[in-house]
Amino acid sequence: MAIQWRPFVDLVRNHRKFLITTHIRPDPDGLGSQLGLADVLENMGKETRLVISSNWPPRYDFMDPQRRIKRFELPGDGYRDVEAIMVLDTGTWGQLGDFGSFLRTMNVPKVVIDHHLSQDDLGALQLIDTSSEATGRLVVEAIEAMDQPISQRAADWLFLAVATDTGWFRHKNTTPATFALAEKLVRAGARPTLLYDQVYEQHTLPRLKLLGLVLQRLRQVENGRIAYTEVRLSDYAATGAIPQDTEDMVNYTRSLAGVEVGLFFLEQPAGGVKVSFRSHDKVDVAKIAEGFGGGGHRLASGAVVHASIEDAEARVLDAVRKVL
Repeated sequence: MAIQWRPFVDLVRNHRKFLITTHIRPDPDGLGSQLGLADVLENMGKETRLVISSNWPPRYDFMDPQRRIKRFELPGDGYRDVEAIMVLDTGTWGQLGDFGSFLRTMNVPKVVIDHHLSQDDLGALQLIDTSSEATGRLVVEAIEAMDQPISQRAADWLFLAVATDTGWFRHKNTTPATFALAEKLVRAGARPTLLYDQVYEQHTLPRLKLLGLVLQRLRQVENGRIAYTEVRLSDYAATGAIPQDTEDMVNYTRSLAGVEVGLFFLEQPAGGVKVSFRSHDKVDVAKIAEGFGGGGHRLASGAVVHASIEDAEARVLDAVRKVL
């Protein structure tokens, strides 16, 4: 589904000060898209400010050593002078955290650039392509629509966005066009070997201790068709890990032979349980997640269940069983 970028190009041409955000618990697709787009806009003489509504994930310190991306805090009065707002890699209120409350009060042009199925009405120009493997691709398209070059810095960020959202080109959303895009970004200066090392080979000891607990708790039900595990709040103190260390651990549930749906239950400090859903192919987990107020992709989705971890596990497992 090709996006018509002319309204976006016109918006950029007619405004100077932009506020750019992504979803809570940000990943390299969201962060890389923010940084890459901001770099291009600034090279055009625009002013950008970057925020997220959650703690910065230390795992990605190498992406933003000067910490240009700030933690957003309400009421956000320091950002009210912006002329337009861009939301990347999400289009739902639930994924914006406190920034969502701020966004509702801003009477400025808004843009959503995203590749997820689940979308709310944010009062924005929606530039959505659910066939895209990553929002990073859409940012590259936006840059090309503006007829702007991609710097070496932006190439690194956008390559990382695409590579991580495709499981480093292993997931089913990887296509010949994905490799063509990767080639384009490498030609612009992206460094795949360095980026892979930074993301996947720089673990902390607390993260690995937490992973040990996650693997120890891994269980299979329904004749091995469902696998699930959990992280409780007390595990952080026990291992020295932090919530951001749980990223990607859901993939171990899907890695077991015979599993059709993998589930990862993460107890939240503010209450409730974040649930990550993964599927190989047969089950559309986005539809299951939507039943709990969440959403995402057909093979990778998430939701927050407002219950104890025991109740959340029972409710979600029952929903998955019904689908199977």
